Amino acid sequence: MVTFSGLAGYSSFFLSMTLINVIAVLGLNLQWGQTGLFNVGVSAFIAIGAYACALLTTTDPALGACHLPMAWGWIAAMLLSGIACLVLGAMTLRLRTDYLAITTFGFAVVVMLALQNLQSVTGGPLGVSLIPRPWETLASNPLSFGLANLLLLSFIVLVLYVGLERLAHSPWGRVLKAIREDEDAAASLGKNPTVYRLQAFALGGALMGLAGATQASFIGFIAPENFQASLTFQIWTMLIIGGAGSNAGAIFGTALVWALWSSTGLLTSSVFPAEDQARAAALRIVAIGILLAVTLIWRPHGLLTRSKTVTTSDKA
Repeated sequence: MVTFSGLAGYSSFFLSMTLINVIAVLGLNLQWGQTGLFNVGVSAFIAIGAYACALLTTTDPALGACHLPMAWGWIAAMLLSGIACLVLGAMTLRLRTDYLAITTFGFAVVVMLALQNLQSVTGGPLGVSLIPRPWETLASNPLSFGLANLLLLSFIVLVLYVGLERLAHSPWGRVLKAIREDEDAAASLGKNPTVYRLQAFALGGALMGLAGATQASFIGFIAPENFQASLTFQIWTMLIIGGAGSNAGAIFGTALVWALWSSTGLLTSSVFPAEDQARAAALRIVAIGILLAVTLIWRPHGLLTRSKTVTTSDKA
């Protein structure tokens, strides 16, 4: 029998995971929706943040047991992911569309191979455990623990949303939109597109790193399998369905896709026998693919349309 506490506990877990994904989608929205940077290595930057936080805060003696405060782990995650984007961007942001996509995808493959094979540093396929979680003293009460984490993540997302909205409507944000629509026109106004694109790429990567750090702290365990290419597909789908260029659309698309992903997971586990559930899990990708196709046909710019196009007459 489903109890109120059980339902509330699951709801808080579902919403918490939604908000963690929202942070990553907001980062991608800054890169692609606002600036037009085609980053297909999203999972790599999330993984860098997750492992940075995990390795700095874990109490596992096999991995050094740094046991630093969680806040330091989150800050380090943002810095390392942002720096990774900065370095990669400095080498590749002169590339366009397909070439940039291939480069970022290749970077994601390199990161994944490193996580799997540098066992003495990353724990290899076994991952990193014993990661401190926020509100650990409430862990004996699942409902209170879940609600406390949900409150913390809600505050983080609210701060990010307000900050990114202000940035989007600031002169800096208007330059990004101008670069997205017509880079030559933006350059003719005296702006340096490469510098602005590099800033947006690094800031978006830092947000992805924060998403990875919050995931590591929330769950208390990470492994390379958590950051497969399917994660990049999920994050991109959430943004496209919600509406690239819109922070509200990013949040709405994340909630919708994650609800579909979770509900189809529950459905396959209840309908298919245990020996077939691994293969049946592919139906979750199929369901999201169908939703993506329908959205692109019905609403090509997403369910919440992207922000207003900036023309050359707009002042950046």
